[in-house]
Amino acid sequence: MTARVTLERPWLEMRLTQPMQVLSWVLNRPGFIHADRILWREVRNADLPRELDVDTWLAGELTAKQASDAPCFLTSRNITRFVEARAAVEGVEAHAVITLGLSNAERVGTRMAYDGDCWGTINIAVECSLRLSQPAMLEAMSIITQARTAALVEHGPRIGTGQVTGTGTDCIALAAPVGTERFAGLHTPQAEAIGQATYTAISQATQSWIEENSHGT
Repeated sequence: MTARVTLERPWLEMRLTQPMQVLSWVLNRPGFIHADRILWREVRNADLPRELDVDTWLAGELTAKQASDAPCFLTSRNITRFVEARAAVEGVEAHAVITLGLSNAERVGTRMAYDGDCWGTINIAVECSLRLSQPAMLEAMSIITQARTAALVEHGPRIGTGQVTGTGTDCIALAAPVGTERFAGLHTPQAEAIGQATYTAISQATQSWIEENSHGT
């Protein structure tokens, strides 16, 4: 299993190995849907003035790309800095593709004051080869979240409120074939593969971002 990743700035595309169920909270197609690709759209602050209707703008961009059916992340990260990682455990494969910026990093349970003009985000897409039920998809999303947070705690910066655990605008999309597998907890090979791929990608991207942004820009 290997999704094909294509970069055509300002777009990044993760073409899934087959049409799959995708669970996410992206702006344009949140919840459980079926799709054959996941997209990222790079944006600058100037692209998204405060008065802009972002939903309408994004819908127009996707229509122009003939990709209205694809769930799409928005990122202010240089899209060429995407990171991907793969893992295989007992025949279950996982492929993670992420973009990461920490300019609006947060510590869970607290909030920093942001002016709304400097946004970063962590966008994570993971494809799993195992056929999963919807409850297993939900459980697997918690594994991705755990892996992201573990990588940030171990490799990420500290801010005024403590150790960074995410950003204010993180988004996750999980893709897997429809199936009957009920579980995706930490004791399962699917969770190990998903967690390992996510952790590796987030760790690498965090270290790269810190090296490039020593002053938190």
